Amino acid sequence: MIDDAAVRLAPLSGRRSLREEITETLRGAVISGELAPGVVYSAPSLAEQFGVSATPVREAMLDLAKEGLVEIARNKGFRVTELSAAELDDLTELRALIEIPVIRRIAQAGVDPAVIERLRPLAAGIEAAASRRDFIAHVTIDLDFHLTLLAQAGNPRLVEIVRSLRTSSRLYGLKALTEGSALFDSSHEHAELLDLIQARDADGAERLMRQHLGHVRGIWAADPPV
Repeated sequence: MIDDAAVRLAPLSGRRSLREEITETLRGAVISGELAPGVVYSAPSLAEQFGVSATPVREAMLDLAKEGLVEIARNKGFRVTELSAAELDDLTELRALIEIPVIRRIAQAGVDPAVIERLRPLAAGIEAAASRRDFIAHVTIDLDFHLTLLAQAGNPRLVEIVRSLRTSSRLYGLKALTEGSALFDSSHEHAELLDLIQARDADGAERLMRQHLGHVRGIWAADPPV
């Protein structure tokens, strides 16, 4: 199915290259479900919404194809790849195996207060995005928050593995949370996690991270692929 209907895409900020900004926005749109799985999107139609030429959008979609988020539909555009519930469970399990013990270790070792202060605006940004139901911003800032925090373990390869796992995930249920507080409650956990890490409460940080990943699993499961 080809769909040229408008998608709610976040405005570009101009802080980085056009290709990088479009890639980041489209990545967030795929993960959040703004770009639906199985639907073919054309570069020109997306470019029109960004107000740019089709070239940087096509380049960005090729970048996402390398990440496995979309696949090329010959002479049509790009199709968002679908993941089964079992595949999403596998991704969540791998994330738990890595992220939970690393967060515990980070809390035990302590984090530079300057890093905590750098992360607090991101935590606030995640909550703000959840409040206004800006799913793309929510996913994008959330990724930045968690990767910056995990980087404090001093293992760049671990961070890249988690980046790959997170960008491979799909939060199909985000749109289903336009009513109620579930998305906001999950978003508030970021600020709580920083408090626990700052207090060097390793048990509490581990417990909250486990809870947080459980919420993420629940969000995408709210509207699983068919």
